[in-house]
Amino acid sequence: MSSDSIAVAPGPQLTWNLANDVAQLLHYDFMRNAFIAGTIVSVVAGVVGYFVVLRSLAFAGHALAHIGFAGAAGGVVVAAAVGAAGGAALAVGSIAGLLVFTIGAGVVMGVLGNRIRGRDVVIGIVLAWTLGLGVLFLNLYNGYATEAYAILFGEILGISSVAVLVTLVAGLVTLATVAALYRPLLFASLDDEVAAARGVPVRALSVVFMVVLAVAVSEAVQVVGVLLIFALLVTPPAIAERLTVRPPAVIALSAALAVVFTWLGLAIAYYVPYPVSFFITSLAFATYVAVRGVDAARHRRLSLAGGEGPSAEAA
Repeated sequence: MSSDSIAVAPGPQLTWNLANDVAQLLHYDFMRNAFIAGTIVSVVAGVVGYFVVLRSLAFAGHALAHIGFAGAAGGVVVAAAVGAAGGAALAVGSIAGLLVFTIGAGVVMGVLGNRIRGRDVVIGIVLAWTLGLGVLFLNLYNGYATEAYAILFGEILGISSVAVLVTLVAGLVTLATVAALYRPLLFASLDDEVAAARGVPVRALSVVFMVVLAVAVSEAVQVVGVLLIFALLVTPPAIAERLTVRPPAVIALSAALAVVFTWLGLAIAYYVPYPVSFFITSLAFATYVAVRGVDAARHRRLSLAGGEGPSAEAA
């Protein structure tokens, strides 16, 4: 048989029949798992991300993601050391290490309170040390290349049904915690000194929220990876804050934007052979730039209109 006679199976094709395209998109278990997990993670990231932006914790969230990478690498090393070499065992070890490291680091960051300057210095020091640990763990276990890539850049299309269930439970617990702490957390985030004077346990809230953030980061890693965590945790609330000012509306819009970015990213990646995380981050970035551009144009228009008024009256 000549090479010219070899038929290449065509990939999935987008049509004008939206219902058929959606049915085709959700035909496979791995796509259904990806959409379910992506939705859960996006909602959690959108909600928690609002307080991350409000409390100026973007660097902390970024650091937790990288610290989680070291923890995941360490978890795989431990799993391999005890003889659990199967794919499922390595995945469990990876998730366990990720949670242990992020939650532990979150508690330390929370104890530091809201002193941004000192907090950022300590976060940077801890981040550098844990990244060094991550390099050591990778050298101790050479078979970790695939798992390392998944944690760095996300691999939502490979998420299992068990991982979806774990994500759902973690997501519900995270959202319930934020709902229970909403009023005092919002008060402390807007003005921690006044909140402390009113008897709000600001330091305890800081610790609890950092643990919540650690869990949210651990969940989001499955979708976009540690290097692209801002796409879901920071960009949607940053966009939402430019479109509305009421906290409940900002939170709802942030979660909705994160879900839309994830759904569109998954849908595009199904038809185009490129990473899901690339499309999610690109959609989020393009939307942020567009909103900033519209906002800048509106302010420029208002400025010109305000400047023309006195000039016209003087004339």
